Amino acid sequence: MRIKNIESLHCDAGWRNFSFLKITTDEGVTGYSEYNESYGSNGVSKVIEKLSPTIIGAEALGHETIFTRLYAMTRQAPGGINAQAIAAIENALLDIKGKALGVPCYELLGGKIRDRLPLYWSHCGTYRMNETTAKFIGKPVLTSIEGLVELGSEVRESGFTALKCNMYRFGENHYVHSPGFARSTSIPGAPELNADSSLLRELEQQISAIREGSGDEVDILLDMNFNFKTEGYLRVIKALRDFNLFWYELDVFNPEALSYIRQQSRETIASCESLYGHREFRRYFETQAMDVAIIDVPWNGAWQSYKIAAMADAYETNVAPHNFYGHLCTMMSAHFCASIPNFRIMEIDIDDVPWKDDLVEHPPEIKNGELIVPDRPGWGTDLNEEAIAAYPPKR
Repeated sequence: MRIKNIESLHCDAGWRNFSFLKITTDEGVTGYSEYNESYGSNGVSKVIEKLSPTIIGAEALGHETIFTRLYAMTRQAPGGINAQAIAAIENALLDIKGKALGVPCYELLGGKIRDRLPLYWSHCGTYRMNETTAKFIGKPVLTSIEGLVELGSEVRESGFTALKCNMYRFGENHYVHSPGFARSTSIPGAPELNADSSLLRELEQQISAIREGSGDEVDILLDMNFNFKTEGYLRVIKALRDFNLFWYELDVFNPEALSYIRQQSRETIASCESLYGHREFRRYFETQAMDVAIIDVPWNGAWQSYKIAAMADAYETNVAPHNFYGHLCTMMSAHFCASIPNFRIMEIDIDDVPWKDDLVEHPPEIKNGELIVPDRPGWGTDLNEEAIAAYPPKR
């Protein structure tokens, strides 16, 4: 079975685009994957286009052979959009292999350990803080602490047992506190990335309000992204210690600094969603830098992600997927999570554009805050290409 054609598909997804890869074989088997270009990864499609001619005609079931070849071609510029392009190809080839063999992709990763995956409602409130994104998802704009109480109650009543929020600031203006991603020094907190006392007080009010609505049966995760330096992360964790959060998620490119934060805070630390490949993760495992390693399956490829998870297991570290994309990414991450022994919990975005379900033949099945692992061949769903074409991408 040989690779015959490689094609990228794109569609509008409200405040960003969804991107997909379609690989077809000379025997008529089609494999799909999802990737993303909307968060600092512009150019992945172009890299795929450049790499594609080198694998046309290659054996479609030999995904590791193809990965090794493409990695060697890009070895002098590892990671980044090169890695994401290779991962998109690997994931589509895994879909082909599963379909050709008539088995779900989790069988290619060693078999299914669990049938259900506990989920956390990610970016809970984040997309409601902005008028534009709130309009896309059909929810009222979140403008006050009182609204967080209602949101916490909504999560609990929806059957979820965990939620993750970002840092929200109210007052004259309401916004998500994210100076680490600021493109302008006029953004509050940029470029210093400090945690001042007013922010700490507001975070205490935020978590308290969510807890009031959700009750003690719903775990709360806080995502601080790249928004502080070592001192700031520790100040936030100290201020919120009494809330017994499920984990603190933060991004640091220095494994020694992250290890120091973990040791000093004595709280559960999750990190590494922005890393590529087992070579980058290795330094973090060796320094015992985090309790939960977050692995991005679209960025790394499910097969390579499995290797990273196995390495994490050797260091007694749990794993969770980075998954704030479309439904096909959710399916890809679900097969990965179903097959690894050191799985912790799975991320999923609930607030999203209303046509998200239309883009796939089989949307994820969620019951009582858990994802039911699909048993259909490949990733367990195909794309609905007509629906994708009906929502042209933003340029």
